[in-house]
Amino acid sequence: MKFVIVIGLVAILAALAFAGLFMLRGREGESRRGNMMKALAVRVALSILLFLCILGAYWMGWIQPTGLPVGR
Repeated sequence: MKFVIVIGLVAILAALAFAGLFMLRGREGESRRGNMMKALAVRVALSILLFLCILGAYWMGWIQPTGLPVGR
């Protein structure tokens, strides 16, 4: 499960990087804006999918919360 989470986070960062590249480079006009918006939409979709995967893994018992020691 850790592998899936790491791959999801890397994919989210890659989509964010592509959106930044589309914003900084490219021609003026609709194609640049359209590519940037698509990359940001992919990032949001991946973030929601990763959250749902983590939530589902918790419900199925694949991952357990460890908690932090309080008062030490």
